[in-house]
Amino acid sequence: MAAPPDGTASRPELDLLRWQFDMTWSLFEYHLERLEPDDFLWEPVAHCWTVRRAGDGTWVPDWAESEPDPVPLPTVAWLSWHTGWWWSVAADHAHGRPPRERGDISWPGPGEPAVAWLRGLRTDWLAALDRLTAADLAATAPFPWPADSGHTVAHMLAWAHAELMKNVAEIGQLRLQRAAFAAPAPGR
Repeated sequence: MAAPPDGTASRPELDLLRWQFDMTWSLFEYHLERLEPDDFLWEPVAHCWTVRRAGDGTWVPDWAESEPDPVPLPTVAWLSWHTGWWWSVAADHAHGRPPRERGDISWPGPGEPAVAWLRGLRTDWLAALDRLTAADLAATAPFPWPADSGHTVAHMLAWAHAELMKNVAEIGQLRLQRAAFAAPAPGR
């Protein structure tokens, strides 16, 4: 295939990944625009994972090194922190930066601070996508798999987009449930 007239190399794989991300983000934006600060810390059941304010004012996510059984239901706060954590680390890898540890990722708090943080991660992610070449996409990805897995950077991007789609759906469902529980029953 010939290079486009502007001299840039064709990247059909990246074009598809970018389309996948843009579609997922449009679904996320639908919920981000409608999230209220109280949505973040709403605990619909007793067995929840959330993000709690520490004595020093920082927010600390509930966490276990091995997944509990049953798995706690995550709150919007926890899901937004979790999204920020894995996405920050994936972006570090995509940019060639040293990846941060889980404890280095700080959740900014409910409402607009969390929404602005997630939108900032989108901007950082798009900057990483825009600089990738076809050769970069074919390189071995060191995250989230072991380095000898044979997965490529393109696989990492597709994984990140799938993980984002899952987290978007979970956040959206929690937002809708909270709104439904708060709404008066029809005819009352």
